[in-house]
Order: sequence, then structure tokens, then C-alpha cells
Amino acid sequence: MGGKEVDSSLGKEVEYEFNYNPELLFPISRQEGRSRIPVDSEDLPFDGIDIWTGYEISWLNEKGKPVVRVAEFTLPAKTPNLVESKSFKLYLNSFNQTVFESESSVLQAMEKDLSEAAGGEVKVALYPVNSETFECSSVDGVCVDDLDVAINVYEPDASLLQSDSSIKVSEVLYSHLLRSNCPVTGQPDWGTLVVHYTGNKLDREAFLKYVISFRQHTGFHEQCVEQAFVDLKKATSAEELIVYARYLRRGGLDINPYRSMNGHLPAACLKHRFHRQ
Repeated sequence: MGGKEVDSSLGKEVEYEFNYNPELLFPISRQEGRSRIPVDSEDLPFDGIDIWTGYEISWLNEKGKPVVRVAEFTLPAKTPNLVESKSFKLYLNSFNQTVFESESSVLQAMEKDLSEAAGGEVKVALYPVNSETFECSSVDGVCVDDLDVAINVYEPDASLLQSDSSIKVSEVLYSHLLRSNCPVTGQPDWGTLVVHYTGNKLDREAFLKYVISFRQHTGFHEQCVEQAFVDLKKATSAEELIVYARYLRRGGLDINPYRSMNGHLPAACLKHRFHRQ
């Protein structure tokens, strides 16, 4: 299934469907946003995944009793399409009044539908709502949010980034001040941006200004992280680089894109879930 042009109807009020309907999923070509970075999907400078967490997953068993779960959806960054988040929510909602014979049949349906929409293999895991998998943690790094900076730039600007080529470091920096805007609804998306890198030492005030510069930017979560990856890689001449964002949930879903050099994504950073999520 190819990506669709963003339909303005996605930003309008819709009636919820309560019976399973995979046609609700709305794929969007990743290349559409990557062309503005610019990045070519045929020659990506990164590898990575998008981890979606669904907190409002429910269906009916054969006796009509509701089953509730938390779901984790993993979409490879190399898939040609991302899935528009409102359509994802509508799709998940369509399970609510649908009878499934088993949990595995729900999982299989989700993996099939999402893989077709994304254009590649999507993995789904279902967990009990009290699973320890979703306990909160913190980043073992330096938070830059308390730095006293002045800024009036609110669109991503790579020229804000500064580094010292005479000092090589391996460090983790992060900020909770990431904010961007949904291209479909115009609603704000709030998140935490985390950077693991080995390269020229970043000026921390400059890094914070850069994170803040996304504040009025209109872009999907995945595209914001890819923009940051490309800009930070250039600014630091990175030998190793991981950039990811943990966004707050809207409509029972949070989106967490991870991008890295050399396909290296440590399990520890994949399991970070912050308290405000």
C-alpha cells in the first residue's frame, strides 16, 4: 500500500467506529517529509525504529467480556510509509466492540494490517496493563534544561548548533523542552529529545536553543527526530550517534522514534519511559 497525501478530513471531527475496520489506517509516505530535510529514503544516513505505545487497547472475548491490554508497535524506519496517528487511534478503537477468539488472533490482525499500511514488517506485542515493561525510568545523561538561554527562533535552525572540534567526547545530553506541531490537526506535540554521541563536543547552550527551535515547527514526530539526527551528525562530525524522542501520549498513543548510526540501539535506551509519559 502506498502512502497517501495528507487529507484535510483527518483534522476534522469524525464518528468513531466500534467494529474492526483496517481501512481506517492512513499511510503517509516518509519521503514526503524527508525531502525537506533533505534525506533520500533509498540512501538513509541512519537506521532505526518507531516505537508506538497503545494504552487503550481493548476487544471482546467470545463471551462478550472486554479484554484490555497495553500494546507496543515497532515500525522500522526503512518502511516507505508512516501511519498517521489519528487514523491509528481510530483503527485501534474499531477493535472495542469486536469479538476475537483469542489474543493471538488480535495480534495477528494488527501485525497484518499495520505491515500492509507501512509497507514493511511491523511487530506488535500485547502486555497486561500492570506489566513491569512500562515502568518509568530516567536517562543516564545531562539534562540541559536549566541553562539560562535567550532565544527567539522557533523553527528548526541547524546554525544554532555549535561544537568544539578540538575536544572529542562521548556523552548523553537531553531536554524535556521539545515541542512541535501536528501537520494534520495543528495540535502541539510535547516530548523529550535524547542524544547519545561520540564526536566534537557540543556547546550545551547551543544544543538547548536548537531543541527549543522546534517549538513552532509543523512536522510528524518521526520527521522531527530525523531532522535532529542529520543536523547533529553534521554539527558534531559524529563517529557514533543515537537520537530519539519520547513524546507524550495523545488519544492513548505515544510515539517514540529512534534513529542511529550503524543500527546500534542499546536495549537500555529503548526501554526509557519518562514519568510525564
